[in-house]
Amino acid sequence: MIVKRLILKNWRNFKNVDVRFGDRVFLVGPNAAGKSNFLEVFRFLRDIARSDGGGLQKAIETAGGLRKIRCLAARRNPNIHVTVHIGDATPGSPEWRYAIVLAQDAKQKEKPYLISERISRHESRPYVIQGRNTYFYGRPTFVRSRPDDEDRADKRRLTQTLLEQTFANKEFREVSNFLEDVRYLHLVPQLVRHASEFVGPQMIGDPFGLKFMERLARTDAPHRRKFLSRIEGALKIAVPHFKQLKYVEDERGKPHVEVVYAHWRPGGARQREDQFSDGTIRLIGLFWALLESGGPLLLEEPELSLNNEIVRRIPSLMNDVLQEFPRQVFVSTHSYALLSDPGIGANEVLVLRPHGEGTSVQNAENIEDVKLLVDGGMTVGEAVLPLTAPNDVFDMKL
Repeated sequence: MIVKRLILKNWRNFKNVDVRFGDRVFLVGPNAAGKSNFLEVFRFLRDIARSDGGGLQKAIETAGGLRKIRCLAARRNPNIHVTVHIGDATPGSPEWRYAIVLAQDAKQKEKPYLISERISRHESRPYVIQGRNTYFYGRPTFVRSRPDDEDRADKRRLTQTLLEQTFANKEFREVSNFLEDVRYLHLVPQLVRHASEFVGPQMIGDPFGLKFMERLARTDAPHRRKFLSRIEGALKIAVPHFKQLKYVEDERGKPHVEVVYAHWRPGGARQREDQFSDGTIRLIGLFWALLESGGPLLLEEPELSLNNEIVRRIPSLMNDVLQEFPRQVFVSTHSYALLSDPGIGANEVLVLRPHGEGTSVQNAENIEDVKLLVDGGMTVGEAVLPLTAPNDVFDMKL
């Protein structure tokens, strides 16, 4: 399944957003436009759905409180709306729709609560116009809507969602399981190298790779060998001196990845992750994340620390892997190299543009100038990235 559509109102940078998605989504925009905040809505839904200590209140607390979530441009109607449509990517297939509206009293003394929550399943029926184009309309075959009579009798019930309650979500647990499987990755090489030296709060889902080695250790041995073998094949192209990538444990049982670094000695030298470059560690983390199956994968600027020619290959590598291990991937990027891949269509790119009333989100294929440039032979990157540059960037001085 994938997230097919997202509707936001008063979420972070976004006063009003309604966008549709395919299997791959590339987010572009200037600094502070809200690319990370856009991706964060999926992490927020994941935190609500988590079975291991998640829930609505925990998700809001992790996000910094409802005041930080609410869009600064929200005025007369400050409630926060989030709606997702989830289903198979095939047009006309059945889909789930999950929608919540959040609020908190003006004095911020009571817990944030649900104004409404609605879960519905829609079976699509095709109809044909002029004998050529097939369209679909959805009829709800299952609906749970709140507040109900019990909620009105006990308003504290509205501080929890149906999604997080195992006893209540049996009929739509498919939705809960899907959202709980969202994974965000913005791997920080220093944390992978020196995980034992880091002291601080543990982040949900390990977004920065602090427990990346533990993740490898928890993977069953046959899958781990298979994944590392594939990564080794790709890594030898990017780093020609590397060979024999494998998983090892030291004398204390601590997990590591190890390679043989070829040099003037016949047997080469063995190196572990604490000796790898930033780019090498990020590549290993990126490849591993793509090979894992699961729900939507959120990638922030995967081009960091990598040579441009390697960055150019990321979309096609991603596409090849996703044919075998299907999952939806969202990628935020500033990279011309990454968006130079001719296989990226304008319909896969969302352009974020900040203005006085928050940030707008528009599919690149609906921007006339972009469509003309792409039809004329430009890559998507050449067509859309100039739209994200600051107007007076050449006047920037210290």
